[in-house]
Amino acid sequence: MQIPVQITFRGIPHSDAVEAKIREKAAKLDRFYSHIMSCRVAVESEHQHHHQGNQYHIRIDITTPGKELVISREHYDKKAHEDVYIAIRDAFNAATRQLEDYSRVQRGDIKNHR
Repeated sequence: MQIPVQITFRGIPHSDAVEAKIREKAAKLDRFYSHIMSCRVAVESEHQHHHQGNQYHIRIDITTPGKELVISREHYDKKAHEDVYIAIRDAFNAATRQLEDYSRVQRGDIKNHR
């Protein structure tokens, strides 16, 4: 990655452990596509006033030379994303799949139909 990972916390206090996990997961993305220019990650809590049952939403913006990938979607199984680490895992798994698909297109492994 050319630019260090940028991490933003919205609605939750900053956590060194969460930041370390995000940096670890972001570093692994280079294995799937080595031309990543930047990666921005936003960690959001949907409800700020709850102590339990907070739903975490992770948004990842990855910039490559030819395209910007945005990983951000609603989670249908809300109970699973009450744990910020599970939400991070699922978001980075989705990012990995998108990078693998984009890499295949760049290499020409997937044919473009007219």
